[in-house]
Amino acid sequence: MTRIRSALRRLRRGEDGSSTIEFMIVLPILLSFFFSTFELGMMLTRQVMLDRGMDIAMRQVRLGALTQVNQDNLRRIICDAALIIPDCLNRMKIEMMPVDPRNWRTLRPDPDCVSRDNPVTAQRDFQPGQPNELMVVRACAVLRPYFPGSGLGFALVGQSGNAFGLTSTSAFVIEPS
Repeated sequence: MTRIRSALRRLRRGEDGSSTIEFMIVLPILLSFFFSTFELGMMLTRQVMLDRGMDIAMRQVRLGALTQVNQDNLRRIICDAALIIPDCLNRMKIEMMPVDPRNWRTLRPDPDCVSRDNPVTAQRDFQPGQPNELMVVRACAVLRPYFPGSGLGFALVGQSGNAFGLTSTSAFVIEPS
């Protein structure tokens, strides 16, 4: 019994391995913070590039440089400018709808995004509009997080197929011919 007590006393007094325990407690927290910071930085960079692509497309529409305003043309222009969005042409959906400024109705809160489970879904709203009509355009790109299992990436995967959606909204008036 004395041997066991002395061995336990020696084990209790010994400080070998104490830094390993601290390291193993703190490391997951630090890694989660690092991964979340990287994820947030990339998400915001993608959002800025999507907004930039939308601004460039809307500028071309306003200046009359785009003769046919349809989903394919708008998607192509946005994706050409939003370089950091991977597989942009297949991961983006665009809504365009007329809005009466005198009888304003808000947009649907859920944007029309590409479903990763069912990529062939019907187009919800894309109406070309008439002259002197205010048009609202909303683009939604569905993207995967870089680190889906930790930190912010884990919180972002709310949509189907472990992805999240980024949206950009703009408006323009169709000029009369």
